[in-house]
Amino acid sequence: MNETGRELPARASAVIIGGGAMGVSSAYALAAAGVTDVVLLDKGPLGSGSTSKAAGGVRAQFSDRVNIELAARSLETFETFAGRFGQEIDLHQVGYLFLLDSPESVAEFEKNVAVQNDLGVPSRMISVREAAELSPLIDTDGLLAAAYSPTDGHCTPESVVLGYAGAARRLGARLLPNCAATGIETVDGRIVAVRTEGGRIETDTVICAAGAWSSPIGAWVGVDLPVSPLRRQILITEPVPDLPPMTFTIDFGTTFYFHREGPGLLLGMSDPDETPGFKFDRSDAWLPRLGEAMARRAPALMETGIATGWAGLYEDTPDHNALIGTAPNVDRFIYATGFSGHGFLMSPAVGEVVRDLYLERAPFVDVTAFDASRFVLAGARPELNIV
Repeated sequence: MNETGRELPARASAVIIGGGAMGVSSAYALAAAGVTDVVLLDKGPLGSGSTSKAAGGVRAQFSDRVNIELAARSLETFETFAGRFGQEIDLHQVGYLFLLDSPESVAEFEKNVAVQNDLGVPSRMISVREAAELSPLIDTDGLLAAAYSPTDGHCTPESVVLGYAGAARRLGARLLPNCAATGIETVDGRIVAVRTEGGRIETDTVICAAGAWSSPIGAWVGVDLPVSPLRRQILITEPVPDLPPMTFTIDFGTTFYFHREGPGLLLGMSDPDETPGFKFDRSDAWLPRLGEAMARRAPALMETGIATGWAGLYEDTPDHNALIGTAPNVDRFIYATGFSGHGFLMSPAVGEVVRDLYLERAPFVDVTAFDASRFVLAGARPELNIV
């Protein structure tokens, strides 16, 4: 018995660091593939980091082909999640609607929709009139067009974590919340163990799925994971009488977004003045800019009161694309992090990719462009559909 009150396994085939959606999805995928002695560590309760603070959006409308493929594969899993894992995730496929107010945005989204359609995503460009029908609260002044995909939507992140965690445990994986990793031991460039606050676990493979906390974990083995924590805030309104059905709506020019959440609405928006850091407190500094966007695009919401809200962290990378790969300078260090706000929605597919990287076989999609070394090699390609 150790100071965490639990007995840790002496050895594991792989140790996953990070118990959010990405970590538990990876644990399940590995256990389902027969790697049943996988261990997952998290310094807090499972899903208590960025996953529990996510807006819950799930979509396949991206500009990068790999992101589209990862997201579309994940949507397929979310659609069948309750049946496969015995866990209801409250999936609402109300669609995602991007409102566009500049010729440049319209041109970019037209190109993106063509790529999405080529990969089987049923997105399409629509008129301003149809956008107003799909999202009745919007003011269409200044809009030129919109992009819409009917299979996008939102679900409950904590429920997804519960579903994957239960399935992974049933297959033999050891999930250890409230047991922080404190270091990685290497010998001659090979991983030999992970140190935790509850003891030492021998392993030859570490999988970093720690989101905004990934950079120092990479540093333990000399791997540069350029991930920065960036606070994002979300508000929930009081109940709105006679609230009409609506799609998940994003005013792309301002990044203001909203969707139904119970009897009210969930609201969010990026803050260009936000600075990196592990900030979990709510700030009012962004509210004037949010108010301006609401007054312009959804003025009916200006009289709606705010019931609650919270702050969470994006795990930003310089090009807003993920870091997925296997480190070249240390044997068996795999990473899947830096999703810049779309980690939860891609977690089912990325769990499959992590499994295949572990098994040293080709994943269903080529993720070599997301290797962390791309910033040194000047191979970055920015993801445009970020809010």
